[in-house]
Amino acid sequence: MTLAKAYVIIAKEHNNLHLAWELSSKIRKCQFLLSKAAMTEEPITLNEAEPIIKGMSSLIYKAQDAHYDIATTIMTMKSHIQALEERANAATVQSTFFGQLAAEALPKNLHCVTLKLMADWIKETPLQELADDNKNSPRLVDNNLYHFCIFSDNLLAVSVVINSTVSNADHPKQLVFHIVTNGVNYGAMQAWFLSNDFKGSTVEVQNVKDLTWLNASYSPVVKQLAEEDLQAYYFKGSGDINVEPKFRNPKYVSLLNHLRFYIPEIYPQLEKVVFLDDDVVVQKDLTTLFSLDLHGNANGAVETCLEAFHRYYKYLNFSNSIISSKIDPQACGWAFGMNIFDLVAWRKANVTGRYHYWQEQNADKTLWKLGTLPPGLLAFYGLTEPLDRRWHVLGLGYDLNIDNRLIESAAVVHFNGNLKPWLKFGIGRYRPLWERYVNQTHSYLQDCVII
Repeated sequence: MTLAKAYVIIAKEHNNLHLAWELSSKIRKCQFLLSKAAMTEEPITLNEAEPIIKGMSSLIYKAQDAHYDIATTIMTMKSHIQALEERANAATVQSTFFGQLAAEALPKNLHCVTLKLMADWIKETPLQELADDNKNSPRLVDNNLYHFCIFSDNLLAVSVVINSTVSNADHPKQLVFHIVTNGVNYGAMQAWFLSNDFKGSTVEVQNVKDLTWLNASYSPVVKQLAEEDLQAYYFKGSGDINVEPKFRNPKYVSLLNHLRFYIPEIYPQLEKVVFLDDDVVVQKDLTTLFSLDLHGNANGAVETCLEAFHRYYKYLNFSNSIISSKIDPQACGWAFGMNIFDLVAWRKANVTGRYHYWQEQNADKTLWKLGTLPPGLLAFYGLTEPLDRRWHVLGLGYDLNIDNRLIESAAVVHFNGNLKPWLKFGIGRYRPLWERYVNQTHSYLQDCVII
């Protein structure tokens, strides 16, 4: 097709309009056949392809017999290929940008559920009274129980995390879940978790606004998030087309995304906590995590350097002496999303203070790209215990080819990436892993047609 397109241009330049028309017609037939195959996801048969290829070949020979100058042909093809590459690159950038926008947006059916629950929260006083009573539950600070924390504004995603965790736990009544959300979703979260039973487990919901100690005078992160330049960068866009859209994701200016570095202060009486992202699904009992020996480390996490180049030098700017003088560039990276935190060791090592130090050093954004993993790698440097990789399998939000055996053996599967399971363009092969933990019998979910 590329060769034929080059000859179309040359034929037109030599006023051979009939040959140009014939070539264009064959090109369109090729494009139609390819489009049909892409839409139906069926291979092109030999019977379909052979007549078109033969017809195209005879026309190309006909063009060659016209004795067009070979140098002209090569230059035309080169120019045409370069133009195609530019169009392909532009289309890729646009596709990435729109994909990022879609991934960041919450589907309208989830908004529907949230609105219904907010109405319940506002009009049903007993729900609010029950929430107040639960704040004083001794279970929330009982270190003989198993504590999990999730920081999110996505109600359905959090519900799936909790439902999958309790469904695979040997003793779900011993589980306590601590949720922190924003003010917009606080009422809906309370209404949902107070009116649904999760196998007798305890669920606490907090509003991030109530963490009044987490302010700009204490945290350099909170101060940075409030800066006008940073807000404009995310919400008004950037003129730099070389900046990947994923690095302009507004989630980076959400305080919820940074709460993982303040867990010991949010829960001052707890000793161990499992941190879960809202885009994970739990497939096995996680309570054995609490008995793992972390060898004095604050963080237990699955390392990622067995995969594509996930070492420290990929995340951090080692041309800066502040980084290179203190950090090994070949140190193995690890994943956020399913972490066991020893909060006693965390407080002893002052990990939050280390996090603040690195954030202050990176005030000019030159030490690392955006996100929470690079400062996490720095804050927990030398304080992370590697876990068996079966505890946490990543990539279900972007990788189409994860081995089924690895997924089946995983304690937690993580839909990190843009293709979230609650979005229509999520990877169909993995969606059932998430959907099985959606309570599709709930009237609100049926009314709003979630799946």
